[in-house]
Amino acid sequence: MPYLLSYGQEQDMYRIIAHFWIPLVFSAIIFYSNYFIIIDRFLFPKKMVLFITINVIMIGCAIFLKEFIETIYFQDLINNGSEEESKKPPFKMFLYIQLLMYMAPLLFSIAVKTTKRWIRTEAERKEATNYKLQSELQHLHYQLQPHFFFNSLNNIYAMVDISPDQAKTSIHSLSKLMRYMLYETNVESILLSKEIDFMKKYIDLMKLRVSDKTVVNYSFPVKETGIKIAPLLFISLIENAFKHGVSASKESLISIDMTCDDKTVTFNIENDNFPKLNEDKSGSGIGLQNLVKRLELLYPEKHEFKTRLKADRFSVHLDIETS
Repeated sequence: MPYLLSYGQEQDMYRIIAHFWIPLVFSAIIFYSNYFIIIDRFLFPKKMVLFITINVIMIGCAIFLKEFIETIYFQDLINNGSEEESKKPPFKMFLYIQLLMYMAPLLFSIAVKTTKRWIRTEAERKEATNYKLQSELQHLHYQLQPHFFFNSLNNIYAMVDISPDQAKTSIHSLSKLMRYMLYETNVESILLSKEIDFMKKYIDLMKLRVSDKTVVNYSFPVKETGIKIAPLLFISLIENAFKHGVSASKESLISIDMTCDDKTVTFNIENDNFPKLNEDKSGSGIGLQNLVKRLELLYPEKHEFKTRLKADRFSVHLDIETS
């Protein structure tokens, strides 16, 4: 700034030293003192009185020393200079110019340091938010596995006395499903085709324990879509349908339909509604709550989840935008 302000004037060595290098040295001292020490120790901890006092002293010393050096070492330059140079501006104007000259590096150091701190704080906040999100998702994932396992065991337990052979087959099928849940779903996303294969196996497992009065119809995409989706999103809806939509004495129908349109996955499931008795503790109702939380975390503003109960038929509609 001092050099630019003196542009167009006679540029001899003494003038450059007096009007450029000396102010530049004091400006650098003010800038780096604030950047490395003063701002961190006084401004950010909100010790404003000390911060202002220290900088007022520094700027005052810089103005005094600059004038002192110019008077002692460059007196001849001032005395022998042009008439315009020899005339000093009024004291107030002189003070304003000097304050502006040394306030600039101070304000610039505050701006740079504050911006750098904001960027670091924002990065730390995003990292903390991401860590919290991953922890919560992991918790929900681990919560879903025992829930699924216990529900499946309850279903198999009901078959042990009635049909031991079916119970054995179910245990074997369950072991395959659990292997998938334990070893293939610890990822952020998985091919939709693998998830469909898992759901089909689970439906076949559940069909072993229902009577001929229950009809299960399902339709899934046949072709490989290449779509990737968070694992185990739909299984809670299918579990819920078999839990509340099947009766031992009445006819019931479960309809499952999944379609894919570009990158959007649409899942519809409908079943009869047979409310459980209060004393029935076969399920805790954690599955749907888990699903809602995971959708909010994984697909914020990219999903639509609707439930409907009409004429003793319960239906769920779920849309997920995967990209």
